[in-house]
Amino acid sequence: QVQLVESGGGLVQPGGSLRLSCKASGFTFGLYGLKWYRQVPGKERSVVASINAAGGYTYYTDSVKGRFTIWRADDKNTVYLQLNRVEPEDTAVYYCYVQITGIDYWGQGTQVTVSS
Repeated sequence: QVQLVESGGGLVQPGGSLRLSCKASGFTFGLYGLKWYRQVPGKERSVVASINAAGGYTYYTDSVKGRFTIWRADDKNTVYLQLNRVEPEDTAVYYCYVQITGIDYWGQGTQVTVSS
């Protein structure tokens, strides 16, 4: 079955860095684009970044452009999100997402807290 397992979250000071990982299994990883979403309490989950199957196209929401980087390692079935120059507003639970034949799959999420 499809599984997405995020890791790498934690507490980081403003201006610091963090790398999130999403290890996938149960599907042919290289054939699908993936996304990172984030959610704070009381708000809807929103997309942060996405990458296509070939890895040549990436998208970032405006608030993270120039600070976050998404990339994939198909040999490891893993997609990454590098968070640099983090801000308190980046505090959220971060989720990995893939859609396969119209079905949405989510990881369990990893908490990122930006605080001094």
